[in-house]
This record gives sequence, structure tokens and C-alpha cells, in this order.
Amino acid sequence: MNDLSAFPITRKWPARHPDRLQLYSLPTPNGVKVSIMLEETGLPYEPHRVDFGTNDQLSPEFLSLNPNNKIPAILDPDGPNGAPFALFESGAILVYLAAKTGQLMPDDAAGRFETLQWLMFQMGGIGPMFGQVGFFHKFAGREWEDKRTRDRYLAESKRLLAVLDQRLVGRAWIMGDAYSIADIATFPWVRNLVGFYGAGELVGFDAFTQVRRVLDAFLARPAVQRGLTIPAA
Repeated sequence: MNDLSAFPITRKWPARHPDRLQLYSLPTPNGVKVSIMLEETGLPYEPHRVDFGTNDQLSPEFLSLNPNNKIPAILDPDGPNGAPFALFESGAILVYLAAKTGQLMPDDAAGRFETLQWLMFQMGGIGPMFGQVGFFHKFAGREWEDKRTRDRYLAESKRLLAVLDQRLVGRAWIMGDAYSIADIATFPWVRNLVGFYGAGELVGFDAFTQVRRVLDAFLARPAVQRGLTIPAA
């Protein structure tokens, strides 16, 4: 029997299946990276919803696992050397799960580092910039009369889409024929930009034909369709 009682987070979100990886998340672009990864790899897991409406992310139990109060976070009862292991930051979790399962990451060193390069491209560019466009286009920032701030993030988002579009020319996925954690990290954010944020027309998304093609292929994957709804409301 796996004993996770040393982790305070399990007091707020008890593990019904302590032998499975515990996921603490929401179906946001960062959150679904991990649920999609888990669905793609088939690794058994138990999802727990971290409700922002009740500030679950600020609870002492959640902060004990992630002091940065962001989702997603995981608690793996079978971590390195067989000991329970906690981890936060979506990109780090994707790398960890790829290593744990031996899936969705190239075996050769050059391929691994190139995949990490595109993962960092998403983490440092696409996520933050698309998120700012969402704030200024859909949320409170949309009421600001001065559009210079919005346009700064808009211009950078268009540039990033152009970089991604060029990368995908002649490739099925970011890394070529092989689907990888680079795709799992990137395309939930593209989906959010044109879907939830409703910024497709604003960024001229129709011009990025390669990105649209691969987004459609990504959304057609059964594991992606499942992962996008986890944790359920």
C-alpha cells in the first residue's frame, strides 16, 4: 500500500487510489498539458480539481506541494528510486512523465534537446504572450481605451505564430513525423487563443495555415479529446 500521508495536500484531496499518480489541476491550457500527456501514455492517475473559485490554489495544503500556487502539480507514489515524488510546473512535469514512461520524447540526445528547445519556446513565449492577449482581448484589459499594451502582446503573438507556422512546413508535428511533448505543450495554447479567447480574427489566424492544420490533427486525437475535459467540474 502506497503511503502518501506525509504530503499535506492529501488531507484536502484524499487519494482514493494511492497507488496511482495524483494530478492536481484544472482544464486550462497549462493544466490539460498534463492530463493529455497522461491520457496519451496510459499511465494510471487520479485527477483532483483545484477550484480557483474557492481559492483552492491558495490553501495551505496546495501550497505545501506548489508554493507558487499554480496548477498543475503532481504527486507520484512511485517516483525516482521508488519513493513518492512531488513536482510542479507543466513543462517540468511533461519532461518527467516522458522520462518515466519512455514515451513522446526522442531517444537520441540531439532529438531530446531539440524537443526541449521547442518546449521552452512554448513556456517562455507562446504561453505568456497568448495569455496576455487573452487578458486584453477577453477579460478586464479589454476595457482599456489605450490599446498600445494589447497591441504589444498582439504583435509578439503574431510573430510567434509565424515562427511556429514556418517550423511546421513539411512536418506532421513540431518534431517532424513524431508527435511529442512539444506538441502537447503548444497546441492547447493555440486552441485557447482562437477558441476561448476568441482572438483568431485579431491575430489573423487564417493566415497560419500550417498551425491550423496541425491544430486540427491535435484536436482529432482521442487522448487529447479526453484530456481537455480533465479534471471534470
